[in-house]
Amino acid sequence: MTTPLWVFGYGSLIWDPGFAFSRAEVARLPGWHRNFCMTSIHYRGTAEAPGLVLALDRADAAYCDGLAFEVPPDARDATLATLRERELISYAYREEWLDLDLASGARVNALAYVINRDHGQYSGTLPLETQAQIIARSCGLRGPNCDYLYATTDHLTKLGITDADLVWLSARVRQLRQLPTN
Repeated sequence: MTTPLWVFGYGSLIWDPGFAFSRAEVARLPGWHRNFCMTSIHYRGTAEAPGLVLALDRADAAYCDGLAFEVPPDARDATLATLRERELISYAYREEWLDLDLASGARVNALAYVINRDHGQYSGTLPLETQAQIIARSCGLRGPNCDYLYATTDHLTKLGITDADLVWLSARVRQLRQLPTN
């Protein structure tokens, strides 16, 4: 019997995994944090007007809470193909196998997509206000950048996960989008 594939979702994979899974469980990834540190030139922005999407960025004292998806062995290859097509569109993400702590107490090795700091789409840690300004106005193939932010924040909240930066950004982007355009 082949070991099941585990996939860690920390952004859109939480609310739109796009693959079949046998179960999902809240999990913690130590040594990494969720950050709007990747410009989006496809899904939530364009090359002319990039948006921002979340990525895992290494931070020794940090952790990221998200969802671990268990994929049955017979769906492993199809899931990997689907994820690679979606997540490696510009190779700003790298695939990493990282140890997660499941809420149930188990530890699993999971596939996660982390930022490639050497890639041109890596933006580093921008001030929250700068992030809000970009997210409020950007749109790409999958729609407005703000929808990505709102969906991620809402789903994290439903899971009992609070990300203070995302909560602040959601409120600020809602304010900015209510301002009249010139």
